[in-house]
Amino acid sequence: MFCFYLVESMWRRGGIEACGTFTMVLVGCGSVALGRSSLEISLAFGAIVALVIVAIGRWSGAHINPAVSLAFWYRGNLSSTDTVAHVSGQLIGALCAGVVLGGAGPTTRNTSWLNLIGIEILITFLLMASILWIVRQTEQWVPIAMVVGSTVGILAFSFGEYTGASMNPARTFGPNIVSGDFAVIPVYFVCTIIGALLAVITERFIPSTSE
Repeated sequence: MFCFYLVESMWRRGGIEACGTFTMVLVGCGSVALGRSSLEISLAFGAIVALVIVAIGRWSGAHINPAVSLAFWYRGNLSSTDTVAHVSGQLIGALCAGVVLGGAGPTTRNTSWLNLIGIEILITFLLMASILWIVRQTEQWVPIAMVVGSTVGILAFSFGEYTGASMNPARTFGPNIVSGDFAVIPVYFVCTIIGALLAVITERFIPSTSE
C-alpha cells in the first residue's frame, strides 16, 4: 500500500510539474518564435511563470525548474523521490513544448563562454534568492507569484540578449533538444544548478525573522 501511494504521489507531482513547465516553455519560447521584442518576450516569460505558480502552486510548489527543485531538495524541503518526480516531469514537459514549437526559441549564446557561465550562475542565484526571500515572508501564492514572475521578467530583459537568460535547465533542454543545438545544454544545466544551490547556501547565513 505504501509503495502504491509513493508511486501515485510521484506520478501526480511529476504530471503537475510537466503541465506547468510545458505551459511556461510553450508561452515563453512561443513569444520568441513569433519574433516579439525583448521586452515582450521578457513580459511573456514573467507573466506565464506567475500564472503557473498561482495555478499549480498549491499542488506541487510550481517549481517548473529543475534547478529550483534541486535547490529545495538541498535545502531539505523536498524528498528525494519527489525531486526525481519534479525534475523528470519538468524535463518531459519542456521537451513536449519544444516538439510542439518545432524547436523554436532555443537558448542561444551571444557572448563568450566565460561571460555565459558568470551570467547564468548570477541570474539563477538572484532568481532562487527571490524565491527564498518571498517564501520566508508568506505562504500565499499570489504574492509569491508576483515576486517570482517579476524577477524572471526583469532578469530576462536585462540579460536575455547575452545568454537567453535561461535560469532554468528545462527551458533550455526542450527547445534545444528539438532544434539540435545540444552543445550548450550541459553548460546551462551546470550553471543554473550552481546558481540555485549558492542561493540556498547564502540563505543559511541569514537569520529568519523568527530567530
